Amino acid sequence: MSYKILVIDDEPNICELLKVYLAREDYEVITAPGGPEGIAMFKVYEPDLVLLDIMMPKKDGWQVCREIREISSKPIIMITAKGEVFDRVLGLELGADDFITKPFDTKEVYARVKAVLRRTKNQDTDTDIEIIKFDNLEISLQKYELKLKNKTVDIPPKELELLYFLVSNVNRVFTRDQLLDKVWGFDYLGDSRTVDVHVKRLREKLDGVSDKWNLKTVWGVGYKFELLQ
Repeated sequence: MSYKILVIDDEPNICELLKVYLAREDYEVITAPGGPEGIAMFKVYEPDLVLLDIMMPKKDGWQVCREIREISSKPIIMITAKGEVFDRVLGLELGADDFITKPFDTKEVYARVKAVLRRTKNQDTDTDIEIIKFDNLEISLQKYELKLKNKTVDIPPKELELLYFLVSNVNRVFTRDQLLDKVWGFDYLGDSRTVDVHVKRLREKLDGVSDKWNLKTVWGVGYKFELLQ
């Protein structure tokens, strides 16, 4: 199948480069010259993946990511010229799936796009997913929905997938590298700090929800979903 990719970047040369290269790999590509245009095109075009520049006038990539996440869980790869830890952490908290740092190699872009789309396809074709329930906690990966104390809570897709995986393996400890493999995929090109950021955000949401389980750090090893009673 031909995947649809939306490139949102205010640099015409970058847009044209990505469009030409990805089209050669049989992707259908449309470009947007800025944030407002990108959001409008996303709603009309309904792409399978978004390549999103961070530093744009009028509406930057952070705001565009927020607005897309309000209406869709489609994967977003952010393009940053800085490559700083702060950018990556903020992007992860907003729901980005991966990052590319300028200047980039088109082969790297293709590798990241292909890896993210592969993970998305695997998730979409999994028909054996069930709802998981514990005290004051309910997770549906099919609906990408988290309920705490019977109330639906907004949560980025990767946070939900990480929580679902840990809750599916009660009392089992996983290293950061194992979680990167299981949740992000073996070909994910990020690092273990990605896991730490997602766990931190999950704990903020889960704080005070129940005294019968918790998301525990096993020092020197990793994390686990632990039943307390």
